[in-house]
Amino acid sequence: MADSFDSTDPYALAKRAAETIARLSGVPRHDIAVVLGSGWSQAADLIGEEVWQAPATDVEGFSAPALAGHVGTLRSIKITGTDVHVLVLGARTHYYEGKGVEPVVHGMRTAAAAGCSTVVLTNGCGGLDRSWKPGTAVLIRDQINFTGATPLRGANFVDVTDLYTPRLREIVQRVQPGTPEGVYMQFSGPSYETPAEVKMAGVMGATLVGMSTALEAIAAREAGMEILGLSLVTNLAAGISETPLSHEEVIEAGQEAAPRISRLLAESLLAIAKEKESSK
Repeated sequence: MADSFDSTDPYALAKRAAETIARLSGVPRHDIAVVLGSGWSQAADLIGEEVWQAPATDVEGFSAPALAGHVGTLRSIKITGTDVHVLVLGARTHYYEGKGVEPVVHGMRTAAAAGCSTVVLTNGCGGLDRSWKPGTAVLIRDQINFTGATPLRGANFVDVTDLYTPRLREIVQRVQPGTPEGVYMQFSGPSYETPAEVKMAGVMGATLVGMSTALEAIAAREAGMEILGLSLVTNLAAGISETPLSHEEVIEAGQEAAPRISRLLAESLLAIAKEKESSK
């Protein structure tokens, strides 16, 4: 499928993508969307019964991932013991790819058009808190969008006071008490942050730094979805880490932590699904 957004209404494209997913999967409506970032991909296999899987490029607006560690597929999974369907987005477009904001947030708009009222955003990131060793899962409490971009158009004033839904964080805390919480700051990338930039991020209140998530969260809130954010600390940030940063380090930390964080995500999704069913 073409991934050019130059002459296309991005909301109309998302609607067509959602219609294609419904047709291909046989699932008319999904309830929860999950974006699987670095280190989180194994969680999809623990959620429940897979109903459908396809390369992301089979659906309008999606392209193959440019980053090692991302799976490049879309999946529909029915959560075990429930009637809740999860749309798993394994193909994330990053802002640093240079395609513009619209492809970055296309998954969020598609998920909303597919019926999702909740989205779970995951990522691998650098940590500023020395107590968070590589492999630590951290709930995102708030964010700083440092990309200089936004998915919003015109005088579209979206309230992001509680961007990351407190109730969803409470559910994760019940699943795994004591899960740390932090503030995520998205840089444009693809270079890692300099020690001075990390120091600036800390002064501004950030405890996590990375290259994804913030733009997606804004688009998800614009679409009316509740948001849960989970970061995997794959390394201490520059100036805090005693060793040079590398993508290989990110992948290695994700692989080591994958079984543990995947269980956390799967159990949290089950709890969210049960809450959804009880509220119907």
